[in-house]
Amino acid sequence: MKENVIKFTRGVPPPESFATAKLAECAAAALAEYGSVIQQYGPAIGFKPLREWIAAEDNTAVERVIVGQGSLQLLDLAAHLIVSPGEPVYVESPSYDRTLTILRRAKARLRGFALGPDGLDVDEIEQRLAGGERPRFFYLIPDFQNPSGSVMAAEKRYAIARLAQQYDFWVIEDSPYRALRYRGEELPSIYSLIPERTLLMSSYSKTICPGLRVGYMVAPQVLIQPLVKMAEDTYINSSYITQAMVFEFLRRGWLDSNLVELKELYRQRLDGMLGCLDEHMADLATWTRPEGGFFIGLTLNHNRSIVRLMEEAQKAGLELTDGRGFFPEGGGENFVRLPFCGVSLAEIEQGIKILAQAVRAV
Repeated sequence: MKENVIKFTRGVPPPESFATAKLAECAAAALAEYGSVIQQYGPAIGFKPLREWIAAEDNTAVERVIVGQGSLQLLDLAAHLIVSPGEPVYVESPSYDRTLTILRRAKARLRGFALGPDGLDVDEIEQRLAGGERPRFFYLIPDFQNPSGSVMAAEKRYAIARLAQQYDFWVIEDSPYRALRYRGEELPSIYSLIPERTLLMSSYSKTICPGLRVGYMVAPQVLIQPLVKMAEDTYINSSYITQAMVFEFLRRGWLDSNLVELKELYRQRLDGMLGCLDEHMADLATWTRPEGGFFIGLTLNHNRSIVRLMEEAQKAGLELTDGRGFFPEGGGENFVRLPFCGVSLAEIEQGIKILAQAVRAV
């Protein structure tokens, strides 16, 4: 095995994207202004100044905003709150593997709907609903989806909103990549269409840094207090210190300038990976061409063993994620998630060359 392994595995930001000096300043300022509050236990719903900021940004009441230790933790709580064992939950196929793990742990019955270039087949969803099935909720990543990189078309967002109202199910809209659009026009969020039926999730892991572990959920009024009670019974409260650091970062206007820098850095890496794929894999696979986010979803043209592909790539110095983990009901043998933000242009070029060689070898 090669000593210097290129990792096309996790969707992580690179160290050069971290605003370390600014975060140190935010920590000092937060402790100076809020020290007696943020070093103590607090309400499980989260640090109020940050919640007020989020509420203003998302045009909602502050009472609907809960801040937690990353948005995934809040999803875990929501899944256990909403779903009883054996109840159906709709997801995209492929979908975020950690979400699938959470939903299985909640004993949900997963039903996956295949993704096309512009999102789900709404007719298939409507047929399933018309047949009598009622999901407890539909988990969606409409913007630069993890793992495919796809974006749901505007008309499909409106259709999902209509179906949620007609058939009385919740939508959980996971939106960590929405702010990371490198070109093209922003589309309306599902939350903006049906705020009363949507649990909106996001975090600052991709826009500031993941080490802060600050995520949030905007939940309908009927769900927020049970969600807060579950949070309190689970961990009392998440870190107010890091939440106050995020608030300082936002209040100083640094998120906007940070996003400008991140978009320039990540756009170059996205374009670099797309160019390498065009050069080395045009006869081997098809892939999404996202306008933002962290991932390109690649589908091999012919059936191959994902295990053998991973082994061949590993021997040559490239680590891949098992594509089968992203599919709720089986499949994924020919699927490869390609994260581009956390690797350099040189690593991208070498990694895609290795991937092409490994595909040919199997």
